[in-house]
Amino acid sequence: MRLEFLDRLPLSIPSLILILAGVLIIARIVIRRAQSIPSNWRSSVVETLDASIIAALLSLLIITFVVQAFYIPSGSMEPTLMVGDRILVSKLSYRFGTVERGDVIVFHYPLNPGKDFVKRVVGLGGETVELRDGVVLINNTPIKELYPTALAGGDRSCTTSYGPQKVPVGQIFVLGDNRCNSEDSRFFGFVPRVNVVGRASFIYWPPPRLSLVR
Repeated sequence: MRLEFLDRLPLSIPSLILILAGVLIIARIVIRRAQSIPSNWRSSVVETLDASIIAALLSLLIITFVVQAFYIPSGSMEPTLMVGDRILVSKLSYRFGTVERGDVIVFHYPLNPGKDFVKRVVGLGGETVELRDGVVLINNTPIKELYPTALAGGDRSCTTSYGPQKVPVGQIFVLGDNRCNSEDSRFFGFVPRVNVVGRASFIYWPPPRLSLVR
């Protein structure tokens, strides 16, 4: 599932925030030096611009290092994430911890790092991954997937076999929960650990879907 978060914009969100902050700083300098403007009005505008600049820089820090919102446009992670869900992704999770099997992560698409995908981690570096009729095997042992998948009814007719393939150290193997409709590591290969943006942590919209991502 690709995360089409404001895809039509020519620049990334952090770049747009930096540009906005730059415009505000220039406007502040111009207003502060405009002697023709009454001092009271000038001071009020400068204070407003100062607050806006601080807000923009704080937003940049939060988006870059702490948390970022994403929109879910397709059904490859159903039923865990539904079309139209809006999620918060924690960028701090893996600064203080490691990627684990079962985590739902956002990562830069290996074939086009300018795009972000969301999938579930299934295989870790050094492990051998195989799919047999929809059943995931790690090091030749079937794993018990404790999270929901779209195969809960036992219909595995649309699945394909995969592997066995060994996951290189420093990379991970990811799958969509909707195994019948997901472009994932079965098709585009392994995901370098450095491509991971963060862990999908919380569904904040729509209100009936408010919950942690599990």
